[in-house]
Amino acid sequence: MNRIDATFERLRRKGEKALIPYLTAGDPDLEVTVALILEFEGRGADIVEIGVPFSDPLADGVTIQRASQRALQKGTTLSKILRMIVKVRRRSQLPLVLMSYFNPILRFGIQRFVKEATAAGVDGVILPDLPPEEAGELRQASEEAGLHPIFLLAPTSSEARIDQIADASKGYIYYVSLRGVTGARDRLAEGVGQAVLRIKAKTKTPVAVGFGIGTPDQARVVASYADGVIVGSAIVARVEEHLGRTDLVQRVGAFVAQVKAAMLERGSQDAGS
Repeated sequence: MNRIDATFERLRRKGEKALIPYLTAGDPDLEVTVALILEFEGRGADIVEIGVPFSDPLADGVTIQRASQRALQKGTTLSKILRMIVKVRRRSQLPLVLMSYFNPILRFGIQRFVKEATAAGVDGVILPDLPPEEAGELRQASEEAGLHPIFLLAPTSSEARIDQIADASKGYIYYVSLRGVTGARDRLAEGVGQAVLRIKAKTKTPVAVGFGIGTPDQARVVASYADGVIVGSAIVARVEEHLGRTDLVQRVGAFVAQVKAAMLERGSQDAGS
């Protein structure tokens, strides 16, 4: 069984929701990225999304744009990221999802990417700019290899689009909670809960919510209706804030622990109600 599927099944039996932190690989360097992934696991993360830095990240706000630039300046490449994941796999079986734009995958070669990513220990892949109707080669290769392609839904998605994504996405569906680019917000977008319930009525595939979740309180709310909570820019911002500090890993990990604690508190309230 794919590690993503096993994780959601384990959490479902416990009545818990998945915390899915995101970080940009190579920011500030790949050695720190390894340490952050392992720290996140120890602090309660259930799945980690690893961003592949790209020079033109159209869906990302300034926080992740800056992280991508720092990583690229350090010479971070897809090949180096896959080698980094091999190092992680020597110490952890935490589900790992690569999040990339399509261009780096296309340049790498779709078949080669799926083969090497799977061999390295990648469990899923998210390509925000590759819709399922254009992902035939990737989907076929991924299905044969056991790699889960994860597709996105948005507030503007039609009923037909929800059906299409529900059929194509494996592991979980990534629901983009707001219009616009990534970035922590002061408040959650309106109607997220209703949208998630509308999606869940059509599929048994878990639904994880990302974009705009920046505080433990927001994560607690989202965990009340979604199967997973994705926290990205708020984590990347804390990496940036603590650049050059010897305790960067511990400080960012402490924030992940706060988010997980808030999500567990939500679960305790539900169980006691």
